[in-house]
Amino acid sequence: MLRHPEIRFRVTVAASLIAFVLSSALSAVLLIQIRQTAYVDLLRVMARDNRRTATAIETGQLTLDISPTTESLQQVVNQRGRSSRPRRGCRAAPGSGFPPPDPFDERRIGQVCDIDAPGARCFVIFERRVGVGPDALYIISLAPAQGPLPRPVLGSLVLLGVPFLTFLAGYGTWLSVTRALRPVDRIRRDLDEITATDLERRVPEPHRRDEVGRLAESVNATLDRLEEAVARQRAFVSDVSHELRSPLTALRMELELALSAPEDTDVPAALRALLVNTERLSAVVDDLLALARLDADSTFARERVDLTEIVDQEVLRRPRRAQVTVLAEGPVTVRGGRSELSRLLTNLIDNADRHASSEVTVILRPEPPSTAVVEVIDDGTGVAPEDRERVFERFARLAEGRHRDAGGTGLGLAISRDIAEAHRGSLILTDRIDGVPGARFVLRLPRDDSPG
Repeated sequence: MLRHPEIRFRVTVAASLIAFVLSSALSAVLLIQIRQTAYVDLLRVMARDNRRTATAIETGQLTLDISPTTESLQQVVNQRGRSSRPRRGCRAAPGSGFPPPDPFDERRIGQVCDIDAPGARCFVIFERRVGVGPDALYIISLAPAQGPLPRPVLGSLVLLGVPFLTFLAGYGTWLSVTRALRPVDRIRRDLDEITATDLERRVPEPHRRDEVGRLAESVNATLDRLEEAVARQRAFVSDVSHELRSPLTALRMELELALSAPEDTDVPAALRALLVNTERLSAVVDDLLALARLDADSTFARERVDLTEIVDQEVLRRPRRAQVTVLAEGPVTVRGGRSELSRLLTNLIDNADRHASSEVTVILRPEPPSTAVVEVIDDGTGVAPEDRERVFERFARLAEGRHRDAGGTGLGLAISRDIAEAHRGSLILTDRIDGVPGARFVLRLPRDDSPG
């Protein structure tokens, strides 16, 4: 016996047990019906024979041949229990001690055992009274009581039907479940053969739109997402390697130059170059750590955060290349991680500052019914509509962006969108509403209107 029986075995056993219980109950009902029918037929035959004898007594023809049509015994007695003089064709029945019929009824039916009569141990008795008063006679008919199977052939067929129906139900269930699970076995075998090097393979989808077909579709959809995730991860690793190689190569070059001619090296200039490349390397590492934390766990601690306060602090924290204007009518509060939201707004303001010609505008406002909106607008050249989603990809930098921001990591906007989505919000890039060239980032987050 398997420790964990397979599905078709369990289903077959369950179906067989159900079929056994139902067929047994049906067989019991049929056997009871057969027994009742046989008993009624026996009483009908005994009543007919008994009535023939009664008619013969009433017409004075008891001497005629009135032999019973069954293997029953008959006896005619008076009120004192004495038999009438023997009549030809009547088979004697011993005294049964069976009580006479009720005064208001002419017959009585019952069953007695342990009487001195041939043929059986227990008998069915049909007793009839003929006449009234002292001259009344009693006709007693006895027939052997029926056994468990009064009709053996029919009863045996009914009993044999129980194992037959149980086997038929079990065998049919086994075949049906085996056929239904055959596509599942193929799906399992194909999944066992799929590895990280051949994620383009898919499991076969049955033509039927049943549960197995939908399972195959879900498995293929999962494989699609897995292949996409693996491809994105491989591209991410490749991009990380490329982004880290550049500052590391620059660091190594500066160090090699300083070591090759130490007397001709401008030490302050070399240290400044090393510091710039170190800061770039540190920025890439910080962004990678932020992405790793967001991918691993988005259930960071949340609190009530005023976005207006964060923007004011960020604008005043350090000088900018462009003029930054903040427009807000009051506090705009959300519930989320303070450090994560600070990083999101910092990335948007830094990105706008790098690409603006002279001015950056930050607008904070509530939007009915319960949304906080932050717009970061610059007056730069803007982004073409076909590239507006690509700027949110990791390590994605457009040609114009590479020229204006050669030291960027290409991760800031990707991190910003991930933080927005982790807060059940959205971040999009669109045109300015005043028709002036430039980029307009729109951040929407669920607003927190609970009392502070």
